[in-house]
Amino acid sequence: MLGVIAYPEIDPILIELGPLAIRWYSLAYIGGILFGWWYIRRLTAKPRAPMSPAHIDDFITWAIIGVIAGGRLGYVLFYNLPAYIEDPLAIFRLWDGGMSFHGGALGVVLAVIFFCRKHKLDLMRVADIVAIVTPIGLFAGRIANFINGELWGRPTDVPWAMIFPHDALALPRHPSQLYEALGEGLLLFILLQFLYHKTSLAKRAPGVIAGTFFIGYGLTRIVVEFVREPDAHLGLTAGISRGQMLSVPMFALAAWLIYKGVTRAKQAGQ
Repeated sequence: MLGVIAYPEIDPILIELGPLAIRWYSLAYIGGILFGWWYIRRLTAKPRAPMSPAHIDDFITWAIIGVIAGGRLGYVLFYNLPAYIEDPLAIFRLWDGGMSFHGGALGVVLAVIFFCRKHKLDLMRVADIVAIVTPIGLFAGRIANFINGELWGRPTDVPWAMIFPHDALALPRHPSQLYEALGEGLLLFILLQFLYHKTSLAKRAPGVIAGTFFIGYGLTRIVVEFVREPDAHLGLTAGISRGQMLSVPMFALAAWLIYKGVTRAKQAGQ
């Protein structure tokens, strides 16, 4: 078809050994967590780091629990509660899919707060360092969505439209997974690295970088959702998707983080 790019069909299962199947989606979560652990460990090896490498080894367990428990419960509560009320055991069938970024983000936020309180660490500085690695996990997750041929965009006639294999209507659609991978993944990662490594914000106004992450993600998610197909069982509410609704509170959290960072800088006379 003219004006349509062929969808590069990739098997969602990387390796299958009997009943054991290793999927790209699972590897995206594992890879994101391992990258975050490795990268933060490098950063915390430097003098005056907000946490030690030993703290990182401990925190990774907290982060995994926050991502998985928060992401799953977020999906259950925000996206498909009636179905899980009918079949509560389905909540634990993670291999069937169904994770919410907003729930996972809340889980990690709580993990950071409790971890910092337990170890008496500077919450804002730790929040900044966790924020700067998060976009890589988001990038990997969106690429996995694309490989799975899920969460596609709305019908369109743009030259780069694709027909996804599981689309019963077989319509040319926006590859919205790639838009999100670019915006909330790669571009946001580059921006946060610049702010962390090339400015004094992390030292002078801790919290501002974490706030920038939430603004960047929220804006990207809201904009891309205008070309992303809404969940069939949810649709739109007054023209707004569930993902857009859940992104709005992020701006309040971002404002608080930035306010705390700027206030701290003023109090230090910087």
